[in-house]
Amino acid sequence: MKSTIQGFLLAGSLVLGGAALAQSNTQSGMQGQAATTAGKGASKGGMVEHQGFKVPADERAMLERLHHVNQEEIQIGKLAQQNGQSQDVKSYGDMLVKDHTTADQQIMAYAQKKGLKLAEPKPMDEVERKAMAAEKASMEKLQVLKGMPFDSCFLANMVGDHDEVLGKLMAGQQAQVDPALTPVLQQITQSVTQHRQQAYTLLGRIGPGASTGVGGAGDMNQGMQHDMGKGTGGASDMGQGKTGSGNTMDPGSKTKY
Repeated sequence: MKSTIQGFLLAGSLVLGGAALAQSNTQSGMQGQAATTAGKGASKGGMVEHQGFKVPADERAMLERLHHVNQEEIQIGKLAQQNGQSQDVKSYGDMLVKDHTTADQQIMAYAQKKGLKLAEPKPMDEVERKAMAAEKASMEKLQVLKGMPFDSCFLANMVGDHDEVLGKLMAGQQAQVDPALTPVLQQITQSVTQHRQQAYTLLGRIGPGASTGVGGAGDMNQGMQHDMGKGTGGASDMGQGKTGSGNTMDPGSKTKY
């Protein structure tokens, strides 16, 4: 009888010990996963957030926003060709149309391959709703401007808009996306980085602050490029290399940001 009781006690201790070990391993795994998530960008309520910028974790929703950005950039590029005064602004608009048409073709081809039908994105929260309203108001303002007023307002918008797009791309690259989408995101990041740099350069040359210089925005983008380089395994470096040799707007510019 005594040996039987001891056997039950031993079995019970083994069961409790195993349960405790399993619980400890589960907690350790959850903590490790949380640490990884915190390092790459927090995912909250189906959203991926990185340094204040948020994008949907859902692939379709993310693609819809990339498609929306491309269509907006194509539209505003055509507007720059029509309403701009400076030849540099007109050429910049032409670049926007060509680059974002190519990017949009890649997005749509990928979506079609995955069997995803993309619709106009609906605001995911109040912040995005206000951002979309601001984008619409900016476009309406640009549509009535012409000449130098258009050039200055357009270039200022392009610097700010591309900063925001870069931030969202950084957040999007933290999501667990299909590996086939990664090179597409990296290529878009390179183009947007180039567009942002050229807009900043042109704004400093022909914008309202041309005589005194335009400061501040370039430093912000330099930090964003640094983070992109860490998060994508070199996308930032490729973008910098491309902008360094392909700045047709200002081939002599040595501006870094």
